[in-house]
Amino acid sequence: MAEENQVNNAQEKAPEFAIQRIYTKDVSFETPNSPSIFQVEWKPEIKLDIDTRSSKLAENTYEVVLAITVTATIGEKVAFLAEVQQAGIFVIGNLPDEKIAHTIGAFCPTTLFPYAREAIANLVNRGSFPQFNLTPVNFEALYASYVQQQRAESLAQSTEAH
Repeated sequence: MAEENQVNNAQEKAPEFAIQRIYTKDVSFETPNSPSIFQVEWKPEIKLDIDTRSSKLAENTYEVVLAITVTATIGEKVAFLAEVQQAGIFVIGNLPDEKIAHTIGAFCPTTLFPYAREAIANLVNRGSFPQFNLTPVNFEALYASYVQQQRAESLAQSTEAH
């Protein structure tokens, strides 16, 4: 009987992570300067913007959205603008708050990135531009930098308050 209680307690406290669904929340592709952009030498400047956001849907259930915008310009002209919001619903439980924040801020975007990367590559290809593949993103490092920045801002605010 005591062994049974220990097993049940261990199962109750085991970290929980499950992907319920991965889906494309929003997609946009624009080629505002076509067809003239196809007649210039293809040496674009690429600008990449990455953002994540999350919301709690229910107890231990979160939606995480990875938003990626790629803008290719040649001189002053925009060749293409591709935007993808790749989302997922994740069950995350039995973790301390800082581990939940880490999972939402680093692990979930890492899970979503390959889907967003493929969607952007397909959009660019369908726009008849040369093959485009996003380089891998280290969401662990981005999250660590974000946490460090938040701590520095918090420390600066507490120092100003005194």
